[in-house]
Amino acid sequence: MSGEVQILGACPLDCPDTCSWVVTVEDGQAVKMRGNPDHPYTRGALCVKVNRYLEHTKAADRILHPLRRVGPKGSGTFERISWDEALEEISVRLRAIVDEHGGEAIWPYNGTGNLGYLQGSEGIAGRRFWNVLGASRHYLNICSEAGNSGLKAINGTPGGMDPENFALSKLILLWGTNTLTSGHHLWKFIQDARAAGAHVVAIDPIRTRTAEQADEHLPIRPGTDAALALGLLHVVLEEGAEDRDYLENHTENWEAFREEILRYPPARVAGITGLPETDIRALGLRLARTRPTGIRATMGIQRHSGGGATLRALAALPAVTGDWRHPGGGIAYSTSGHVHLNIDTRDDLLPAPVRTLAMTRLAGDLDESVKCLWVAMANPVGSSPDQNRIREKLLREDLFTVVMEQFPTDTADYADIVLPATMQIENTDLHAGYGHMYLMWNEPAVEPPGECLSTTETFRRLARHMGLTEPSLFDSDLELAEQLLSSGHPSLDGITVDRLRKEGWVRLNVPQPFAPFADGGFPTPSGRLRFPRGSAYTPSHTASAPGGPYPLALVTPAPHTFLNTTFGNNPELRRRAKGPRVLVNPADAADRGLTDGQRARVFNAGGAFEAEVEISERVRPGVVASAKGNWPKLSPGGATVNAVVEQRDADMGRGAVYHDNFVEIAPV
Repeated sequence: MSGEVQILGACPLDCPDTCSWVVTVEDGQAVKMRGNPDHPYTRGALCVKVNRYLEHTKAADRILHPLRRVGPKGSGTFERISWDEALEEISVRLRAIVDEHGGEAIWPYNGTGNLGYLQGSEGIAGRRFWNVLGASRHYLNICSEAGNSGLKAINGTPGGMDPENFALSKLILLWGTNTLTSGHHLWKFIQDARAAGAHVVAIDPIRTRTAEQADEHLPIRPGTDAALALGLLHVVLEEGAEDRDYLENHTENWEAFREEILRYPPARVAGITGLPETDIRALGLRLARTRPTGIRATMGIQRHSGGGATLRALAALPAVTGDWRHPGGGIAYSTSGHVHLNIDTRDDLLPAPVRTLAMTRLAGDLDESVKCLWVAMANPVGSSPDQNRIREKLLREDLFTVVMEQFPTDTADYADIVLPATMQIENTDLHAGYGHMYLMWNEPAVEPPGECLSTTETFRRLARHMGLTEPSLFDSDLELAEQLLSSGHPSLDGITVDRLRKEGWVRLNVPQPFAPFADGGFPTPSGRLRFPRGSAYTPSHTASAPGGPYPLALVTPAPHTFLNTTFGNNPELRRRAKGPRVLVNPADAADRGLTDGQRARVFNAGGAFEAEVEISERVRPGVVASAKGNWPKLSPGGATVNAVVEQRDADMGRGAVYHDNFVEIAPV
């Protein structure tokens, strides 16, 4: 390739915005990347993280060749080997494991480091390969499943508002979401709404960047959001502002749910949430009187033991007020429920039914029954709960661990074999944003460096090396993409691979503006929204009064500089992050003799990590916050926030509980 060309692509990272980008290539080298100005959601802008993506692809620590461990597990000591050597060793080990222990002894552990339908966590090629071997299923529940389950329980789907329609909202509730850090493209639509007179409220335990820019901030006690939703609805009922026609014609279980709402007057909710009763009542009145009201809630809000009930309660608001009738009204959590691709993993290839292993349970379930752990798009030592036990389990000499990676993560240090993986500008992929209504195409802009291979090509070569003959294991990337688009769902009408490759992105075939439940039509058996029976609020651990030796409620939000642990090794972004920090309220700092800038130990019965103290009223008394995303081996003390996060399930979907733990802090 000579001269200068512009290649259209899409960001693969775990962010709702799934940006469209343009890569400038000169003489076969990627020299510039920018947000696609023609994309209606990206609008020409990338985030502070992805602005450094090209630099990241050329980093000095990029893994470019297959590696074999030569030192102790965890040491990160490897020798370079050829692909043939790597494939032969893997083939022999996998065959032996299947023959002796059965395919279920293999755990294919995928993460969300790439959300592509070809190369990423949704990738169908790898899942077909594992089905042929009869491997255990992997349940990717770490990110959003509590909320997904809560929304499915009430609405039948996690799909809701088109986020672009927040431009039409008159009241916007940014509920447990830091928009300016974790999906900043939505802010443009919020600004459009504000220019038309909308009022923006941030409901968050932390005074985030977003909360500082909102018209109003409610610093709620962590894990009490469902109680606040019920308290707001109590005020709506007091005002007689419920939409009785919508309730009668498009919902079920209303009378039972109404009785539940009446159990949560603002005075009671104030005691639960730690918010002033006057603030609860004022927002309830605003909600009662403002149409349309749009609610934005993303994944952080449901990472506690009551996470499913929380999203279920939030989704009840637009049903009671009738906001679903209006473009700009409703709740936006994940637009993935509106994406109807044909994700054919060929489960018919399984030789027999197999068990399912949950990724949040790696510390507990990585037992003697698992003989091979295959990690892709994931860094569980850095990202998963119960960090110390995961490390212990990965030390097993009888555990054959293969890691497909781009960089020498903490998890890669424990691998027996490391396979070099492509980055997004080097492979083909199909994406669907979970924060907008577009399908996205990623065309490779440059050749992979060194001997890096895409996920799809890795599994094609491995299948061939193992002598497997199932034809679908050898489908090309374009064939796989064609299959994904073949569901026949009306939302995909007119969308083809050729069109995506030419245009880079195509909006799903839905109206604009999009009010999916204006006339009911919920994807439930009755076609109606299903209000819960019985208790609608499940308290989290940190919603209860603290006691014992660990009195501080810890939340672990996303940082501005890393995306999960992606970019956690980037020198410039690490410099901007200023190392691990823990926000402590002045009153809590004074009680412990902590000073600003001091290095402290944050600990509980599960473990400990070290961080620099930042004394700030951005957190309320009794609550501390320390961002996720740091690499343990690049952190003081060799541990991060997940050393103190319990391996415990949320109320629905077996979701993770990153924001539901008690700790203590002491000076180092």
